[in-house]
Amino acid sequence: MWFVVGAGVVGLAIARKLASRDGTSTLLLEKHGSVGTETSSRNSEVIHAGLYYGPSSLKTTLCIKGKQMLYDLCAAKDIPYRNSKKWILAQNARQHEELQKTHAFTKSIGVPTYFVSLSEANAREPDVRIDEAVLESPTTGIVDSHALMSFLEADFQASGGDIAFHTSVTSIEPLDSGSAGYKINTKNLLASEAASITSETLINSAGLSAVLLSNQILPASRQTKPLYAKGSYYSYSAPTPRPRILVYPAPTTGAAGLGTHLTMDLTGAIRFGPDVEWIDDPTDFSVNEARLPAALDEIETYLPGIQRDKVTVDYSGIRPKLGRGSAVSRGEGDGFSDFIIRKEKGFEGFVNLLGIESPGLTSSLAIADMVDSLLNK
Repeated sequence: MWFVVGAGVVGLAIARKLASRDGTSTLLLEKHGSVGTETSSRNSEVIHAGLYYGPSSLKTTLCIKGKQMLYDLCAAKDIPYRNSKKWILAQNARQHEELQKTHAFTKSIGVPTYFVSLSEANAREPDVRIDEAVLESPTTGIVDSHALMSFLEADFQASGGDIAFHTSVTSIEPLDSGSAGYKINTKNLLASEAASITSETLINSAGLSAVLLSNQILPASRQTKPLYAKGSYYSYSAPTPRPRILVYPAPTTGAAGLGTHLTMDLTGAIRFGPDVEWIDDPTDFSVNEARLPAALDEIETYLPGIQRDKVTVDYSGIRPKLGRGSAVSRGEGDGFSDFIIRKEKGFEGFVNLLGIESPGLTSSLAIADMVDSLLNK
């Protein structure tokens, strides 16, 4: 049996991939009452191009592969998406240098970006302020993440997979270091009923709970401290200004996020975010109203015509982090944290997925292929 913990977009993709193998059974465990209720449904829904993560990271490799897989799947299965493209803006010489670094990096890994002249940019998006330079990413897009997860769930079940909702893992006991499987103790959160199941494999795709689950199995010397970065999002109700392209500020080396950027959903509704707020409680999805003025100040640097009173707090998402360092990889010393996706040494059949934050949505189908390969070498 394949036993997958966590029915976010990555867990769904993994379970679907494993269930497609003949002669197997797959059980997907989810503590909530539906799929993707945490990080997977509380994000920008951006299909990332792979611009920021360094030359040899899993984030780069899986984002580039997953991006194309996601576009192909959406086109084949009528999952709503759009190749919206993205601008990264520089308002001064220092930010222009960051854009040049990004352009040089993307060229080295075969991901297209190009500079747009200020005259062309002004003609295309006159409401967007660009003082110095703009770099366009033509392969960035947006996707309806809920429709995507609904498809993955249905396809998984059509392949014979089973989902246990409202069920949490209370403890895990490796049997003979996993060589005899894993005894997984669970609790039904509706009926308060305890149960246990033994599985020869265990795939930890528990998102915000993944580190805590991992620490139940691994010895103290290999355990990790969970970190949680909340990001607040803001909606915009005025009819103008309303750009038609995603807008990001220049990346800041060392920052834990990519700045409060402008994205949109498939109806064209604009939203801003996320910012970064370090928290201790991974269940605290409340939006902090006090963060709105700082967000507005940042938004006005690239959208000066924004009507401040039409921007309101909307929702928040929480990213599972492995460090407080940079979201952008520029080399040694920037604190960049990569995905962890590996078979844990000494624990047969245990695949661990830690720190699956952005670009996890974009990478989800490629991550599923990687986990399948790890388990079926």
